[in-house]
Amino acid sequence: MSLDLSKIPSPCYVLEEALLIKNLEKLQYVRQSAGIDLIVALKGFSMYSTFPLVKKYLSGGTASSLHEAQLIHEEMQMKAHTYSPAYKPAEFQELLSYSSHITFNSLNQFNQFKEEVQNFKQKVSIGIRVNPKYSEVETDMYNPCIPGSRLGITREALGQNLPEGVEGLHFHTLCENDSFTLERTIEAFETHFGDLLANLKWVNMGGGHLITRKDYNIEHLISILKAFKSRYPHLKITLEPGSAIGWETGFLKSQVLDIVDAQGIDVAILDVSFAAHMPDTLEMPYKPKIWGATDAVEGKPTYRMGGMTCLAGDFMGDYSFDEPLKIGDTIVFNDMIHYTMVKTTTFNGVGLPSIGMINVENEFVLHKSFGYESFKDRL
Repeated sequence: MSLDLSKIPSPCYVLEEALLIKNLEKLQYVRQSAGIDLIVALKGFSMYSTFPLVKKYLSGGTASSLHEAQLIHEEMQMKAHTYSPAYKPAEFQELLSYSSHITFNSLNQFNQFKEEVQNFKQKVSIGIRVNPKYSEVETDMYNPCIPGSRLGITREALGQNLPEGVEGLHFHTLCENDSFTLERTIEAFETHFGDLLANLKWVNMGGGHLITRKDYNIEHLISILKAFKSRYPHLKITLEPGSAIGWETGFLKSQVLDIVDAQGIDVAILDVSFAAHMPDTLEMPYKPKIWGATDAVEGKPTYRMGGMTCLAGDFMGDYSFDEPLKIGDTIVFNDMIHYTMVKTTTFNGVGLPSIGMINVENEFVLHKSFGYESFKDRL
């Protein structure tokens, strides 16, 4: 990419439109080849300035809250597939107005709200989230099938029959997994809930499908979805990936504010925060890649990257560079579009990164910047 990074403010999330289109084309191929609905999960990618583009390729959006459902309605002009662990009674009528599907997490919630759904002025299809008690997610924080998980109903808790009025089942037990994991998950799902599928209209297979990762076997995914449809031809199938939309479609530009010797470790203090701007790096955890840097190499200029909050653990490292860093240097974190903007905070009063895009003409366009009011309005 031949772009003058000095024209981009710091810090700034920068989406590359051509890379987003490449991902969307892959997802559209899966959607059309398998004959399914494939929708964007806003919890992973909510950059609504791209929604007019996204909806040209995908079938819609999935929401986990009133605000996400409203954003889908306003910016995609479509109704949302909505699921939340619990719904607020005061918000429920408005939420229904933005939703085509509503999925309940428990029988308590279904019983509390079913009449509101059934008596609503427009048709909203009711679903139940189920727990097939199978997941290959290794990090407990992201695993919805661990003992004590509040997400989804097990077959034992559900009973022999579905409540009257339920039209679909929803499972979501993946996290950046491949099609072979989905295949094994479908087997567990059918083992526990297969006898209920004859009387349903749809199955939502949730998110966590990292379809746009380079090593993902797209043809295998299409084959298992077609096989499932052949067993249940009356069912509409939906996938709702989050990471796959924005996977490797852009970066976070930052700048070195200071370099300090921390008891023999060189630390470059940046104008971004891992805790506030890249929280998944600490939660998952994982080490993000930096342009022009590698993991620590003995004998090369090596630095720990320090965030700008006063949280002691707001750092990441270590990285080696070909040349020593200087105050004012640009540091670019790769693959920082999915699960970043949606998770940012203003902890310590740190400013939120701007949001921009490099369009297909290779021009940088600033979409949004944030100031004091963004901090104050949250408090």
